[in-house]
Amino acid sequence: MGKELLLSTLGIIAGLIIGIIVQVIISPKIEAQDAAPFIPLKKHVVGFLPYWLLDKADNDYSPYLTTLTYFAVTLEEDGHIMTKTSEQESEPGWYALTSGKADPHLSKAKEDGMDLSLAVFMAGEEEIGELIEFPEKHAENLLEDIVPLMKEYEFTDLNLDVESVNEASPEERMNFTIFTKTLKEGLDDAGVGTLSIDISPTAFIKPYLVDPEGVEPYIDTMIVMGYDYHWPGSTVTGAVAPLYGYGTFAEFDVATSITEAKKIIPAHKLILGIPLYGYGWETIDTFPRAATMPSSGTVASNRRVEELLTECDQCERGVEKESEEAYVIYPNNDTELYHQIFYPDKQATQVKVQFVKNEELGGLALWALGYEGKDMLEPLKDL
Repeated sequence: MGKELLLSTLGIIAGLIIGIIVQVIISPKIEAQDAAPFIPLKKHVVGFLPYWLLDKADNDYSPYLTTLTYFAVTLEEDGHIMTKTSEQESEPGWYALTSGKADPHLSKAKEDGMDLSLAVFMAGEEEIGELIEFPEKHAENLLEDIVPLMKEYEFTDLNLDVESVNEASPEERMNFTIFTKTLKEGLDDAGVGTLSIDISPTAFIKPYLVDPEGVEPYIDTMIVMGYDYHWPGSTVTGAVAPLYGYGTFAEFDVATSITEAKKIIPAHKLILGIPLYGYGWETIDTFPRAATMPSSGTVASNRRVEELLTECDQCERGVEKESEEAYVIYPNNDTELYHQIFYPDKQATQVKVQFVKNEELGGLALWALGYEGKDMLEPLKDL
């Protein structure tokens, strides 16, 4: 009996020791794991499909995309969705969606296992000012219209694209944050899906309307529109989406904007937007980054440049090392001027894919489907 009592006592002591070890060593690790932020293993690849490119977006996107975003329905000043531009005319984005014109693309995306996102768009400083004057009420108006629409078409994400190009006051920034918060809470209450937001790359260094730190708690992903560093009105030619170049020939570049973004936003929430287009200008000189002729800038899709290169004997193509973007220069045979086009190609996509991996970002977003040529999207298979 004494031996049995001794063994029993030793067993109790051993059990207490093991319990202490579990509490001291193992439990904190479990709690630390529970507290760690969720970081998805799969990168997002979002393809924006504008209503005006429905007929041109004729590729099979299933090997490349995880999400198809229909662009867009437009916001009224009171937050409701615009359905008409006049008594006689429907708003084109609304019409293309509700008339069935977009249905083949949406159905194909669902069959291919993609998520569907619906973009809501607004531009114009006066209109945006009215939208955020009563942020909670106007967000509720948007929810009243958008929740049934998301359910009907099985959109599982709402993409918010309110594009103000002016610096904003602290009050305006706060009101937009309240608008975003109210929208997110309403989407969650309705159980219809996530909220993504589009943001200018310079919003991380200038006080634009979208306050990155303010909206971060209320968005699931943030799409950094990493393009239009040069545009049709630029006074010199140059890359539309330069990866590098800050401090040498550029005031800002994609890498710098992401560096600034990661100081505020968790990397896995950041989606880098890349262009499938460039810009072309007329110049009097033949070297890259030459001065442009006024009012000569035009959009040059990757598809159009690919076609140009197959038939242009006088075209000289190069790649600008710093920006990691291609360019084409050729004479205008009717004048003494030259054409210059800076544009992204397959190699530019490959570089951005590797950049996203290195920076551990959440993925890439493409603006816009229908602009791409034959092989520009191929590197996305490696993301």
